[in-house]
Amino acid sequence: MADSLPTEFDVVIIGTGLPESILAAASSRSGQRVLHVDSRSYYGGNWASFSFSGLLSWLKEYQENCVDGEESTAAWQGLIHETEEAITLRKKDETIQHVEVFCYASQDLDDSVEEVGALQKNPCSVASSTLTETLDSACLGEDEHLVHVPSYERPAQDTSKSDGEISLDVNDVKEPPEKGNDGGDRARAHAVSDADKDENKPAGEGNTDQPTRNRITYSQIVKEGRRFNIDLVSKLLYSQGLLIDLLIKSNVSRYAEFKNVTRILAFWEGKVEQVPCSRADVFNSKELTMVEKRMLMKFLTFCVDYEQHPDEYEAFKQCSFSEYLKTKKLTPNLQHFVLHSIAMTSESSCTTIDGLKATKNFLQCLGRFGNTPFLFPLYGQGEIPQCFCRMCAVFGGIYCLRHKVHCLIVDKESGRCKAVIDHFGQRINAKYFIVEDSYLSEETCAHVQYKQISRAVLITDQSILKTDSDQQISVLIVPPVEAGTCAVRVIELCSSTMTCMKDTYLVHLTCSSSKTAREDLESVVKKLFTPYAETEVDKEALEKPRLLWALYFNMRDSSGISRSSYNGLPSNVYVCSGPDSGLGSEHAVKQAETLFHEIFPSEEFCPPPPNPEDIVFDGDDRQPEAPGTNKTIMAEPESSEESKTLESPGKLLQN
Repeated sequence: MADSLPTEFDVVIIGTGLPESILAAASSRSGQRVLHVDSRSYYGGNWASFSFSGLLSWLKEYQENCVDGEESTAAWQGLIHETEEAITLRKKDETIQHVEVFCYASQDLDDSVEEVGALQKNPCSVASSTLTETLDSACLGEDEHLVHVPSYERPAQDTSKSDGEISLDVNDVKEPPEKGNDGGDRARAHAVSDADKDENKPAGEGNTDQPTRNRITYSQIVKEGRRFNIDLVSKLLYSQGLLIDLLIKSNVSRYAEFKNVTRILAFWEGKVEQVPCSRADVFNSKELTMVEKRMLMKFLTFCVDYEQHPDEYEAFKQCSFSEYLKTKKLTPNLQHFVLHSIAMTSESSCTTIDGLKATKNFLQCLGRFGNTPFLFPLYGQGEIPQCFCRMCAVFGGIYCLRHKVHCLIVDKESGRCKAVIDHFGQRINAKYFIVEDSYLSEETCAHVQYKQISRAVLITDQSILKTDSDQQISVLIVPPVEAGTCAVRVIELCSSTMTCMKDTYLVHLTCSSSKTAREDLESVVKKLFTPYAETEVDKEALEKPRLLWALYFNMRDSSGISRSSYNGLPSNVYVCSGPDSGLGSEHAVKQAETLFHEIFPSEEFCPPPPNPEDIVFDGDDRQPEAPGTNKTIMAEPESSEESKTLESPGKLLQN
């Protein structure tokens, strides 16, 4: 398919991150001819999710420093005419840095470990020991074990399900044509009901004095690697946020399923506590006195319609939100809860107005789908870009993974981009071009100042706050210890989210970078967790979850960069940024909608799809409808199976 692509499109999109995928869906839905390509072997870019071994293969790809050979340059330069010039694209992705991997669980080196679910290697990948050398150079303690990444192969068959594991009904979706990450074809699996929450409860949970824990080895993690869906970027969906509204409006929500985040946590006086959110939670809380409950409810009631009472905050507009909270006669722990767990803002940089807006947004999102403001997609955040890619494919978009684009061809006279040249030497013409930031060359980005995100991914053996149920999805903000540093956001996922194996938890840590990821996040990891080896000798540490495996890395944050920062960008080339450090995906949705209206000002952004009975396939003998009836959408026969899925109702996101 790749070497016989059509040569004329309306829109060519390079990169399959969330904003690019939303733009692809919106463009295809409005009747544009869309070609959506990615040089990677998986969907999502830095928004992707991986199985455990797939993640290690992804890390190895980055460390192998994959670069095209010089012989390909002369081949495509001959396709450029005298009246044209080329803007070369970057040959390798440099958005990930400072990768460090640690394994604390027992290695079980005598066991024969079969790793499953690895990514297919890119054509440009070459054998290298760079990852091993890089990780060997990391500073490790005596009890820390280093993970060496071996070669991986796809299994002949999937691993069998554990007892009590939720049975999945997988629907085989033909489009988009390729799925690099494991979650791709599972977006329409059966919903996970709350009744299943207690099936995987570990034995002995009621005995808190001497907790019973299953011994989990590295071999088990590898063998159950397909149970993991590890997000590169850790985010949640606000239940009244832009992304949820877009999913519902466009009916893309039918392609994915979601679970409620079950609790909001706070780190107060050296321990983790649950923050009451709803009115019922406040009055049922055992951590608050009756006076504190009344004070908190009074303040939260004010925040819901604070604009109606300007006299309450006008004098404090120039103050920080933390200073304003002190004037409201809230106790120190209530101030901490509001600032870090409800408003989720910075103690020093957040103004009073911004803090009140964030608190109001939090409160308005309560109750729509559950007792917290947040949802999490089953199988990981990487499902969301793929859902929009499916919508694009349904309406005729063409997808090609592992498809490199060498350059943009610009007409010297008009200054507009006319075409791209791919790695097959094919020239593909289009009216508009959308490029993800990581594909732009160093010359184009010479004056761009990027921020960085510090990320950590942990696998642990129990929750950071134990309760009767072991199936909790938790959000925790750990405030900074030193002035000038950022708070660390912790999202803990249980096995019912389909992101980790039974009896483990997947923990994501995120903050804006000031140093390397390990330097930024390791202090928080030590506060909340105990390395597996230390629990062998330190019985007091048994109260903390045991850390089995850890990954640290820095990711580029290209959000907030103005178009003028890029050098020599043609007027019909638009740039999408990668993930930002925020909790939600509001920036990606806003960016996609803004760019869409710049390109197609008269078109509606992601309108609802037509009713199934209004879809007519080529070759149907149906008589045309009478004038004045609804317009029909012409679809190709190949899309019939996918189009029929429009009849199935969306799950959870129904108003």
